[in-house]
Amino acid sequence: MKFFIFCVLFSLSAAKIQFPANPGYDCQYCQPEQIHIAFGSKTNEIVVTWTTFNDTHESRVQYGEGAMNLEAQGSRHKFTDGGALKRQMWIHRVLLPNLKFNTKYEYHAGSVYGWSELFTFKTPPEGENWVVRAAIYGDMGNKNAHSLSYLQDEAQRGHFDVILHVGDFAYDMDTDNALVGDEFMRQIQPLAASVPYMTCPGNHEAAYNFSNYRNRFSMPDYQHAESMFYSFDIGPVHFVSISTEYYYFLEFGLKMLSEQFEWLQRDLSEANRPENRALRPWVILYGHRPMYCSNSDDIDCSVEYTRKGLPLFGAFSLEPLLKDFGVDVVIWAHEHSYERTWPLYDLKVHNGSLEQPYVNPGAPVHIITGSAGCQEDTDGFKPRPPVWSAFRSSDYGYTRFKAFNDTHIYFEQVDVDLKAPLCTWLLVPLDVKKEETIFDTTLPAGQLSVHRIMATQDSRHTIHLTSILNRFQWTLEVK
Repeated sequence: MKFFIFCVLFSLSAAKIQFPANPGYDCQYCQPEQIHIAFGSKTNEIVVTWTTFNDTHESRVQYGEGAMNLEAQGSRHKFTDGGALKRQMWIHRVLLPNLKFNTKYEYHAGSVYGWSELFTFKTPPEGENWVVRAAIYGDMGNKNAHSLSYLQDEAQRGHFDVILHVGDFAYDMDTDNALVGDEFMRQIQPLAASVPYMTCPGNHEAAYNFSNYRNRFSMPDYQHAESMFYSFDIGPVHFVSISTEYYYFLEFGLKMLSEQFEWLQRDLSEANRPENRALRPWVILYGHRPMYCSNSDDIDCSVEYTRKGLPLFGAFSLEPLLKDFGVDVVIWAHEHSYERTWPLYDLKVHNGSLEQPYVNPGAPVHIITGSAGCQEDTDGFKPRPPVWSAFRSSDYGYTRFKAFNDTHIYFEQVDVDLKAPLCTWLLVPLDVKKEETIFDTTLPAGQLSVHRIMATQDSRHTIHLTSILNRFQWTLEVK
């Protein structure tokens, strides 16, 4: 009798579990690879994306806190590259909804045919009052990727809450019938599978109407714009991603350019509402091609359509939106170098004063960070910088970013060849009312020891910390 009761209970319990039909396991290329994650519509939603080369007939992610006791299922679609071989692959997407904030999860992705290795990620804290940490860069290829190992190492040590890759991947994802794209996605997996990898398209993604980019990445509101433009809130920051390439590849039509422009007006207007600005005072936009640069070959900047609008009619000009809606910082890439401007609008510097240029600035600050490393090497500069250029470097590197809170954001350019910060600066808004310790920064051995940087004014200002190690001594400049 006891044996009979046990059998009945086991049968009832097992009936609750949905086992897939026996597939026969005849699937030669069903092992998941190229795993990466991104935020969904909220920062406690994660979208897991990966690739197989045969149809697995299912897309599953098993996940949980310390034990993979949860499972989510998603969708897959067949992507055919536009190259001569018309290579096919299956792109899988699974949403992990309603995750706990500030919580570490482990997961693997796959199907009955096979699972990926085990990965972990940590969801951001809830609300706005916490320090957001990001790595920001563009123009990283699968060859000569100087910054990649440093980024992988930092990501695995938990140094970042989000990564922004500002266009140009792999050089190029469609090269060699998209085999280069596959290899690049494998290369970034050590960081992109553990930190939300947020992207925008660059000119090197344009082949076959950006098909490799649109299919391989899964940004917020993917169903609407296929990762070409979107925004998301994290901590005290509202990030906005756009496609500058709509302005240059008009053969693909004006519809998406028009939709992006109208969407951007609505998005920035909403972000700039007083109640939203009180919650998230920092508005930061990123796109691939810069509006300004002082590189020796700066033809793109001199005809920048995003700044001036389309030729002849000036339609869809973006620069007025940046100023009108109070965008604080604009991040670009494309030029294989690092450059930061003074507050800038319409080729004119809008500093608060000569003595304190970042006190009550009248325009956004522009940053170009396109020197992560690719086979095209870095770009040089004109001998004499224009008056609006505050700092520039041709060394390989990437940008570290911290939004400390609703009163301070911090940028640091890392020189990976020197293995040290090259330039740091801090932006402080107008409502700082008293002297406050912002951060301590420890310099390398043999240099000056520790600098404590203080905010002492009811204003917006910047701090630069410059080092070329053996070439010059560290210098501290406070503006």
